[in-house]
Amino acid sequence: MNSRERLKTIIAGEVPDRCGFWLGNPHPDSWPNLHGYFKTFTEEEIRRKLQDDFRWIAPWEAYKHPEGKPIFDVQRTEQDLAAGGIFSECEDVAQVEEFAWPNPDFLDFSGILQELKNAGDVYRASGFWCPFFHDVAEFMGMENYFVKMYTHPEVVHAITSHVIDFYLEGNRRLFEQAGDMIDAFFFGNDFGSQFSLLLGREELRQFLFPYMSRLIQLAQEHNYQVIMHSCGSVYRIIPDLIELGVQALHPLQAKAADMSAETLARDYKGQIAFIGGVDTQDLLVHGTPKEIKLEVQRLKKLLGPSYIISPSHEAILPDIPPANIEAMAEAARDI
Repeated sequence: MNSRERLKTIIAGEVPDRCGFWLGNPHPDSWPNLHGYFKTFTEEEIRRKLQDDFRWIAPWEAYKHPEGKPIFDVQRTEQDLAAGGIFSECEDVAQVEEFAWPNPDFLDFSGILQELKNAGDVYRASGFWCPFFHDVAEFMGMENYFVKMYTHPEVVHAITSHVIDFYLEGNRRLFEQAGDMIDAFFFGNDFGSQFSLLLGREELRQFLFPYMSRLIQLAQEHNYQVIMHSCGSVYRIIPDLIELGVQALHPLQAKAADMSAETLARDYKGQIAFIGGVDTQDLLVHGTPKEIKLEVQRLKKLLGPSYIISPSHEAILPDIPPANIEAMAEAARDI
């Protein structure tokens, strides 16, 4: 099997020739160390050396506002999670409707289409990242967002609807132009902390899952597989994700509550594919290459064959030794 065939098979719940491998998306500060170790000059050279099966090709630069504005001009002056933007004090849907929401006519997909065309026989995960949970939190401030789910639910829904409408239209236009150059819709919202969900299941079912369903349905209409990212402990909502149509879950934060490979294999193996799980909080940072290989072998036995080996967070930091990344990739290829 080539990489594209392998990962399609894994995420479809069928039996591949071996488990898959994804390096992840290293932090920009990590690349110099990686290039120095692997004697490379480009990201693609490293991925080819490691026999990385997965390419995340998203339209990060596709929005071309004539005045250089971001997709969502939240008008937030601080980065603290409690700090809100323009809707931090909003109690009226009329204010939401008056806001200058993004215009999808400013989208230009020429760059990503060329990248998809040149990708080769690797698995292509694409689509807008659609972090609408975080977008609304930035518009309102996370604490205000959660409180207004109870005091002003109509305002929360109005903001969320506008955010989702842009992502849906953006994805629709991209999917129609890209066609079968895309294999999967890959999107992310972090619903978990190290210990539990950030919200109760009922709040998720009321304010978030219906919008996720619309995104997933659009991908399904284009015959794309569906991969969802959420950091933290999301164990309690995995049945909801499966019901919504998520076929693969990323990144399996190994040390978060109830997210161990043993627990996930016991309760959900065969119902959903897994991507990630190689601990970045301790093991990849402090372990030896031999310890990394032993852990990957253990994870493969527990979660395979519907499993893609990858770090438990895709943004590999500079504190992870390149030799440990090499060991992870080598163990992933072992049959």
